[in-house]
Amino acid sequence: MLRALLVSGLVLSAPAFADDAEDFETLIADFEAFENREDPEENPEFARRWGDLSPEALAEAREAEAGFLERLQDIDESALPEDQIVNYATLDYVLRFRVELAQYDMQRAPFSNDSGFFSTPLYAASSARPRTVEAAENWIARLEDIPRYLDQNIYWMRQGIEDGYTQPQNIIGGVRDQIAAIAAMSVEETGMVAPIENLPATVSEVERARLIAAATVAVENVVLPAYADLLTFMDEEYVPAAREDLGISSVPNGRAQYQALVRFHTTLDTSPEEVHQRGLAEVARIRGEMEEIIEEVGFEGTFAEFLDFLRTDPQFYAETEEELMMYASWLAKRADDAMPRFFGRLPRLSYGVRPVPASMAPTYTTGRYWPGSLENGVAGGYMVNTYNLSQRPLYNLPALTVHEAVPGHHHQIALAQELEDVPDFRRNTYITAFGEGWGLYTEFLAEEMGMYSTPYDQFGRLTYEMWRACRLVVDTGIHYMGWTREQAEACFLENSALAPHNIRTEVSRYISWPGQALAYKTGEMLMRDLRSRAEERLGAHFDIRDFHDELLSEGAVPLGYLEDRTEAWIEETLEAAEADEDAED
Repeated sequence: MLRALLVSGLVLSAPAFADDAEDFETLIADFEAFENREDPEENPEFARRWGDLSPEALAEAREAEAGFLERLQDIDESALPEDQIVNYATLDYVLRFRVELAQYDMQRAPFSNDSGFFSTPLYAASSARPRTVEAAENWIARLEDIPRYLDQNIYWMRQGIEDGYTQPQNIIGGVRDQIAAIAAMSVEETGMVAPIENLPATVSEVERARLIAAATVAVENVVLPAYADLLTFMDEEYVPAAREDLGISSVPNGRAQYQALVRFHTTLDTSPEEVHQRGLAEVARIRGEMEEIIEEVGFEGTFAEFLDFLRTDPQFYAETEEELMMYASWLAKRADDAMPRFFGRLPRLSYGVRPVPASMAPTYTTGRYWPGSLENGVAGGYMVNTYNLSQRPLYNLPALTVHEAVPGHHHQIALAQELEDVPDFRRNTYITAFGEGWGLYTEFLAEEMGMYSTPYDQFGRLTYEMWRACRLVVDTGIHYMGWTREQAEACFLENSALAPHNIRTEVSRYISWPGQALAYKTGEMLMRDLRSRAEERLGAHFDIRDFHDELLSEGAVPLGYLEDRTEAWIEETLEAAEADEDAED
């Protein structure tokens, strides 16, 4: 059956009488051409502009994705070669949820509490590395295109206001303040001229001066006025119209949207009710382990008093930003030192330990990973928030460090970037339940790595695990059960040593990003379960390095596929070991 799809001038077609394997390879090629349509390397026009967010472009994209899904569903998965099964499972996950979630028009609320479309140009500036005059001119053209990019987002936000689909008032003030901070920046503070200033020495001083002047004019006369216009829109139109209720269930079709988001972020066929109950069970289990540590350190007082002790005693807090960064860096090097004992494959790309930029730090999370690129000469970034030091306890840093750096996000993402003979769409797909599940699993692994030096560090690890368990309870509570912010914050305040500022910031994140918080514990619980199965069935044949390399061997994948593949690996490993024993006999 011949299918042709016209998207942005590309004709995407499948052969009429190809077998399933050939048809699938053609589908992948067509899908990747579609995905790369705005890649500057594939389409030079987009080296000079941001993506097209117009209604026409969005409609074309959705038509294309629906066509790709239809083609995929016509392919018999069982007829594919073994090495294509992971591609099928991942593409099926990507396309099914793109098509399902398209009906909810989430582009009408294009930001969360701490970032979004408005911070994208600043983030891009931090990683842009033009090396030629042409590349520098392209970057300047992108700066001049920022007003269009912001205006297209404003168009969708106005549509959201009209439809009753906005972010809630409870978090919108912090977003408004971030935009105001950008609008008030100096040219230098934006960082948008820095890519031109860092041109290689092969560019003449005359050309460099000309390009710096052009970039400066673009930021001063085009970019910053556009952000001022965005701030005016926020103050006069969006902030007054922001919805009163916290949960996404309060918007039109919101309950159905949340059910879909639960399945999307967990990659499993589960429900908000099931996730909520799973979270309550984990909260109870972790609370029991916390009580054991309180007994171990000989603290005389209630659980709440112990939490107050952790939150207020100066011994647990850095006095300067430099002290916090130095401790985080030392922990990162300790983790580096332990890596070869637990992993057979290590990535080539290095990472750095950096402070969160001051413009976003007040509403940003405690730490985060910013991916790098070996090709572009950019190291990965373990970003540490140094804002408000009284809210950044040192006992949480070991768990935070391994989660964001190694063996967590940097290790997993950098390895995925190095995969060979893998379709680009898989290398570029970040499946939250896998990636964040892996990050949380590494917090558990760090105990074996020797990262927790004191019982307080161990309590910090359990605090972080409780944090993720409470997410299951809180996210479903807010978005499906009508919880208030006070109910949501209580789970963290009463059961963890997280700092109050951190709790407020995190709850704002869950309010503004429905469902995403469910991925972490869901993925981690499966990975720990898979390890237990492997250890039990393989016994003396279990090798921790081989197990971890296997989990990460195909990059981010849906959890159902990960479980099936790991089960098959356990059986293959056991059969190979038994065959070796028989040969020795």
